[in-house]
Amino acid sequence: MPLSCKHQGGCIANRNFLVKHHIRLQLKAPPSVRQIPHWQEILDRKAIATSRLHPDIDEILNRHQVPVWVTREYHPANHQQWNQAELTHGLDRIFRLILQEERPVPPGLIKDLGKLAIVEQVRPSEIVTAHLPSPMPMQLSLNTDVRSRQAIHLDEAHRWTQGEPQIKIAVLDTGITLTHPELQEALLPGKDFVDIIDGAGKFIGDFLGYDDIPDDQVGHGTHVAGIIAGKGIAMPKGVVPRCKILPVRVLGAMERNGKRVGAGLVDNINTGIKWAVDQGVHVINMSLGIRQSGGGLPHEEVVNYAKEKGVSIVAASGNDGQEELYYPGALPHVIAVGATDETGNIANFSTYGKQVSLVAPGTNIYSTHLADNYAFSTGTSHASPFVAGAIALLKSYALKKRGTQLSDAQIKHILKHTSDKLDTRFKHRKGGFGRLNLIDALALLDYRLDRPSITP
Repeated sequence: MPLSCKHQGGCIANRNFLVKHHIRLQLKAPPSVRQIPHWQEILDRKAIATSRLHPDIDEILNRHQVPVWVTREYHPANHQQWNQAELTHGLDRIFRLILQEERPVPPGLIKDLGKLAIVEQVRPSEIVTAHLPSPMPMQLSLNTDVRSRQAIHLDEAHRWTQGEPQIKIAVLDTGITLTHPELQEALLPGKDFVDIIDGAGKFIGDFLGYDDIPDDQVGHGTHVAGIIAGKGIAMPKGVVPRCKILPVRVLGAMERNGKRVGAGLVDNINTGIKWAVDQGVHVINMSLGIRQSGGGLPHEEVVNYAKEKGVSIVAASGNDGQEELYYPGALPHVIAVGATDETGNIANFSTYGKQVSLVAPGTNIYSTHLADNYAFSTGTSHASPFVAGAIALLKSYALKKRGTQLSDAQIKHILKHTSDKLDTRFKHRKGGFGRLNLIDALALLDYRLDRPSITP
């Protein structure tokens, strides 16, 4: 699900106060002011917010007559003290300045803040929107769906393992239908980070209020989750039906020109990534992507944090059929996944380029949907969870057979060297290292586990 990016521009009612815009600001060093609340903490308790950060910053805000609430962008993992990984990637130096008034951010304000020697990076808040694929009727031939699982040799792989409950996969998406019978045993308590969203459009369902109910209202995240861990009641089993899924809702939905689109704040997606890492997940699936706009690379600091914590991240490459970069898939640590069609060829809509690592089935995929239902859907969004599930499968097998925790580097080595090549090239311009092959990946892992002296 490729997402387009734009500066935030609508008035949002947010419980006790209205928030129209915020400024994301990263300093080169921590400020002297220590008691700064996290942005989520002031949603119901505006009185605890401060309006000061640094004299130079405060002076520019006063000059532009822009009063703000100063808040932290991220929580420390233990809610008290920053750990070394957080400090290394500067998460303690990133702040969210929330405008107190219903007005746009003056362009000159961003420019003036960016000139300060103490400021490493500054930008206004951005939202992302994306057209959500329309699910197709259940009555479509189930042969298409069987073919998608056969293409990755899922049945054979399940003779080795169907996953282990200790392995956790975070699904950052539109949420998950929490009552779906296919997913009941897989779901862990999740979070909803969809809050303070642009109001230019008609929102569907829940779009305000950070809370603990990551319920899906459009079906995209539910479909993704079923591919990973569906139980197999009325659909093929997911790749790892015995693993656990952490639902993290980072995209809401709105009606625009008669079509349904996903929408979310870039910064809240970042918060969702960090929260998932801090919950101890092993894999994160992000069936979404953002083009770069302005300074810095989207999600870079939290993806680097995930890397340091040993978390594998898988993302959709995009659906524009062009050579294009979407983030987080284009970041070095992330596994970007393209889509193949029913014949095993690269799907014509699959975004390609040097960032693509693997391809997996992505057309007419049958999986879970809203109202405890099922549907077919198409896109790299639905190829990505096959690879996220594959990583969880490999981690599960190593844990079960040897009590071994595979590193992200070891996982990438195995997937790269066991994928089915598209031609004589080791890496293909459109298909990366090739088509996902679960049985070969497990066989290579088994060989390596029996010969621990041989390491990637």
